[in-house]
Formats: sequence, structure tokens, C-alpha cells
Amino acid sequence: MDCNELVELVTAYLDGSLDPETRARFDLHLLECDGCENYLQQFRVTVATLGTIGDDQIAPEFRSKLLDAFRDWR
Repeated sequence: MDCNELVELVTAYLDGSLDPETRARFDLHLLECDGCENYLQQFRVTVATLGTIGDDQIAPEFRSKLLDAFRDWR
């Protein structure tokens, strides 16, 4: 697995939805690549931080813009 593939799979990894073979390749890459290990840790912190924000803390206009921006993201 290379770094680009890991980045594409990071949400599936955190969700626990990778098949065992891909999960093993992901884990092996993390052992060999400090940059991707750091990326994963930053992603975890971001998810945890954003998870503490309630819908009532986001202005409706901003929430709508965020949803529009990420609707077709892939």
C-alpha cells in the first residue's frame, strides 16, 4: 500500500469496514511510514474535535454551505 491509497481508505479504517487483507496492508504501511501514522493521528483528533460540536452550535447558513461543499466530494 502506498500513502495515497492509505489516505483514500482512512475513513473506512476508522469505521472498521476494511476487509481483513486491506486492514493488514493498512497496518503494515503505518508501521513503515511515520508520515501516514501522523496523518492518521491528526485525522482522529479532527474527528474527535468535530464530534463535540452540536448542530445548534453551527449557524444554519454555514451548515448548509458545508453540506453543499462536501455533498459531491469523493
